[in-house]
Amino acid sequence: MKAKRQQKILELIQQNVVTTQEELAANLTECGFRVTQATVSRDIKELGLIKVAGYNNILHYVSPKEFTTSRVDERLKRYFRDIVVNISVSENLIVIKTQPGGAQGVAAAIDEIGWQEIIGTVGGDDTILAVIKPMSMTEVVRNRFEGLRGRQ
Repeated sequence: MKAKRQQKILELIQQNVVTTQEELAANLTECGFRVTQATVSRDIKELGLIKVAGYNNILHYVSPKEFTTSRVDERLKRYFRDIVVNISVSENLIVIKTQPGGAQGVAAAIDEIGWQEIIGTVGGDDTILAVIKPMSMTEVVRNRFEGLRGRQ
C-alpha cells in the first residue's frame, strides 16, 4: 500500500502544481487513499521531495530527479546563450567554440544532460569536441545546440 501511495504522490506532483501537504493529502483521498497529514509528511521525506519556485514564484513539490533535470536544462541554455560563440560540424563530430575559459563548464553540462546521441565530449579552454553516434544524428544534435543559443 505504501509503495502504491508513494507512486501516486509522484504522479500527482508531476501532473499538478501541489503546494502544501494538506493539498497533497486531499488529492490522495480523492484517489482512494486513506491518509493523514503525518503519513503524507513521512512520504514526502522518504521520497526526498523538495519545493521549488514555479510560475509566478509559487512554491510547489517536485521530485529531486525532476528538479535536477530542469536545473541542468536551464544551465545548458544559459551557457549556450552566454558563452558559446560558434558551432561547426564535420562528419560525426561537433566542434563548439566558447569564450576563453568556458569550454569545460559547457562540456560538463552537455555530458550531464545525457543526450543518447552524444557518446562523449572533450573540453579544452575555449573548444569542445562532441562525438555523435550514429552519424546521421549529427545535424539533429547541432540543431538542438543552435536552439539552445536561440538560433536555428
